[in-house]
Amino acid sequence: MAKRGHSLTGGKAFRESLDYLYGLEKFGMIFGLAKVEGILEAIGNPHEAVRAIHIGGTNGKGSTAAMMASILEKEGYRVGLYTSPHLVRFTERIKVNGKEIEEKEVASLTGWMRERIEAARIPPPFTFFDFTTAMALHYFSQKVVDLAILEVGLGGRLDSTNVITPLLSVVTNVARDHEDVLGKGILRIAREKAGIIKRGRPFITAAVQPQVLRLFSEICREEEAPYYRVGKDFRYLRAGQESFDYEGLNRKLWNIQLGLHGFHQILNATTALGAMEVLEDLGYRVSTEAMMEGLKAVEWQGRLEMVCSSPRVVVDGAHNPAGAQVLREALEKGYRYRRLILLAGIMKDKEFKSILHTLSPLADQIILSRPPIDRAAAPTVLLKALGKNGQKAELIEDFSEAIERGLSMTEEEDLFCITGSLYTVGEAISYFQSRRRS
Repeated sequence: MAKRGHSLTGGKAFRESLDYLYGLEKFGMIFGLAKVEGILEAIGNPHEAVRAIHIGGTNGKGSTAAMMASILEKEGYRVGLYTSPHLVRFTERIKVNGKEIEEKEVASLTGWMRERIEAARIPPPFTFFDFTTAMALHYFSQKVVDLAILEVGLGGRLDSTNVITPLLSVVTNVARDHEDVLGKGILRIAREKAGIIKRGRPFITAAVQPQVLRLFSEICREEEAPYYRVGKDFRYLRAGQESFDYEGLNRKLWNIQLGLHGFHQILNATTALGAMEVLEDLGYRVSTEAMMEGLKAVEWQGRLEMVCSSPRVVVDGAHNPAGAQVLREALEKGYRYRRLILLAGIMKDKEFKSILHTLSPLADQIILSRPPIDRAAAPTVLLKALGKNGQKAELIEDFSEAIERGLSMTEEEDLFCITGSLYTVGEAISYFQSRRRS
């Protein structure tokens, strides 16, 4: 199997550029802004010309970013979107008005940037994410976007994306994840995420923990940054399974229809609408029509996405305990089925025991596998974590075989759910795309 993100149809220059980029992964995660700032200086500091919205959070930041981009595109703005990780293709990471960067553009930019970096004598190590963040910012500058939306990769304070001075910053929520990197406990994680709050720039959060809200409030006061909360300044009232009413600073909207599935997306949509109202205060017009149409039209892969209708197969990248709880609620309230077949592949550095304990009681049959990535936990390890629910489980090492086994077990009245990681979801989406082509 080709490495995730490699194009089997792409030209030689594109494949070579991906080999170089993925080669940077050997340096792992190096937190700090010095290297990415050096790269940006070598290529002309493109970030200084980009007007941006910066969005972090434990869960929901990608969906919220996609909603914002969809709304702004409906209003007629030229919008850059930088997200991670990609699910199938590297080019998913960098988009302008929904169109992915072209393979030939990736190849050309990679070669040009390498020359500039070498000329500036910037030595390794710098990371894959340092390089791709700088690439995205240069690309958005080249394409003269009106606004760019940048999703934090990990944390916030020391994340490569934190080189920008955004128009506004957003933290969707704070939950336990990446504690080995961000620190133990909610407050330490929140402090890292609060690192994207900038002096005098508005900040929005949908976090709910009182101690986190106090921390955010204190930092905003110190930085003289206007502070907005979902649930206080921006509110929603659920109207249906995937519709809601909204009341914000200056707007009231009724019966908003959502293009993404799951009750949790209503909270993400409220956050996105709040951001649009704050943008209006900053001089960017956003009409009610664009808000309504943008939320209805938004698409975002891998989040409660139905990838096959007969039998029904849904994929979701629930990769931490909070995400697993959201998926559980969606499976309990949003779908009707006779039996649930669950296929799980989870990274070994995640809280897989908690994820499995949340989801496994719903399942009638469980398949444990792993996507072809070194970080993935062995199925035998996942089986031990299942406890008594392990009686319902079978282990299939090969991921494609695991999907095929799940499909063979799933009848028309059943639901087959594939989850545990965005890497797992990416492999599943690739499988079903290949299946449709053949």
